[in-house]
Amino acid sequence: MESRMTIRDRMRSHRFLSTLLVVLTLFVGILIGTVIQRGVKGATKAINTADATPLKVPAPQQLSSAFGQVVKQLEPSVVNINTESTPKATTPRSRRRGQQSPDADPFQDFFDRFFGGQGGSPFGGPGGGAMTERSLGSGVIVDAKGYIITNQHVVEKADRVRVKLDGDPPGVQHDAKVIGSDSETDLAVIKIDVDHPLTVAKLGNSDSMSVGDWVLAIGSPFALEETVTAGIVSSKGRDIDNRRQFQRFIQTDAAINPGNSGGPLVNMSSEVIGINTAIFTESGGYQGVGFALPSNIVAEVYNQLIGPEHKVVRGSIGVAFNAQPNPAIARVYGSKAGVTVSSVTPGGPAEQAGLKIGDTITSVNGKPVKNGDELVSDISAEKPGSKVKIGYDRGGKSAEATVTVADRAKLYGNTTANEEEPENEEQPAAGKLGISVRAITPDIADRLGIPANKGVIVSDVKPGSFAEDIGLSRGDVVLEINKQPVNGEDDFRRITGQLKSGQDAVFLVRQGRGRNASTIFLAGTLP
Repeated sequence: MESRMTIRDRMRSHRFLSTLLVVLTLFVGILIGTVIQRGVKGATKAINTADATPLKVPAPQQLSSAFGQVVKQLEPSVVNINTESTPKATTPRSRRRGQQSPDADPFQDFFDRFFGGQGGSPFGGPGGGAMTERSLGSGVIVDAKGYIITNQHVVEKADRVRVKLDGDPPGVQHDAKVIGSDSETDLAVIKIDVDHPLTVAKLGNSDSMSVGDWVLAIGSPFALEETVTAGIVSSKGRDIDNRRQFQRFIQTDAAINPGNSGGPLVNMSSEVIGINTAIFTESGGYQGVGFALPSNIVAEVYNQLIGPEHKVVRGSIGVAFNAQPNPAIARVYGSKAGVTVSSVTPGGPAEQAGLKIGDTITSVNGKPVKNGDELVSDISAEKPGSKVKIGYDRGGKSAEATVTVADRAKLYGNTTANEEEPENEEQPAAGKLGISVRAITPDIADRLGIPANKGVIVSDVKPGSFAEDIGLSRGDVVLEINKQPVNGEDDFRRITGQLKSGQDAVFLVRQGRGRNASTIFLAGTLP
């Protein structure tokens, strides 16, 4: 009995202790929670937020409504342009190693020149008759009498240009005549004759636009009339082809596609601030980057095209320079400011006035010149036949020359070269610069139009090398290195053998063929 009672007592005692432990645990937990809660409340009460400003949600802005108002004002002044042309028979030219035909337009090769139409729809009779190409573009009315601005490539070489106005019934089109065009800016002015005043678009000041501003593109992409796309200005002053000095574009991400060319880029004040001209594309369609020629340039070109001569006249003194400044050039040629001349047109105004390759132009008529854009702007604004005073530095000494301005179009002409790339002959191994050169034989010199004893021709450029980094290419002719003439392979090896790591290397290089050839500086600092 005693043993049994003892076991019961123990069991009861164990149960009691277990219950007591649970109760104590709950009590302690509640106590701790209470203390923490009081501490938090106490801390909250201790923070003074009297200076805090409550957040307010603003009323929704009707941006879509604003877009609609802009479109309502501009759409009547935007037109569709249809062209027809019959290509003339051409003799095929030989092309080898992927070489571009001499007749090809480099601007077309870079951007697929997509705006000329929808790939050109051929229509021809049986038996291989004449093929008619049809293309589509856009334009904007700027004069109630029927004057319309578009792109040159929309209407060039067209046998017939027709315009469809907003609101015209299906099938109604107006024949247009080309008043004038300008290849430097890819702009053209056409005119239609109508018996009533037309709705005119208001021109804005493109300089007032900032990166991030909203813009709309209006036109007829893929023959879809009255199409509107929205985006922002993503960059200004964009140079997309350094061979075209008078094109500095507004870049936008508003969707632009084939058929938009010549249509307006519009700001939120319903003003035309650009003419849609090009896109950057790898597929032929929209990829987020489009370019419009600024309205300030458009106005200057338009005013000359509607003049008595219907053409744009620009002054030139016959010099060329690198599109992008390079500090190495300035250090080697001892120039802190200005534009270093890389090419002088033979017989041109600059050569007649005594200017030479390597001179750095510092002023025009006493006005300092900071960069190439300023130099081009100042000279092109001068009338042919007028005289300008050019300040320049040569070998650390300042001088001045009086230069008679020439007509740029007459000075440079529009001829293209027909020479082919030199044959791939035996090539020496690339040196430390990553470049191989060979002597210029009389045969090569004759084809290139240069003296046989001047320069060496680049026969190979090693991928990823210093030479490739600064822009040297196969077929270039190296004339000078750091102001030292290169008259053969021995000169080249001697001069390049003296170059050291960290030293500036400036190459004076002749690029191109025939009359289109020019010299340019290619420079960098050796790794």
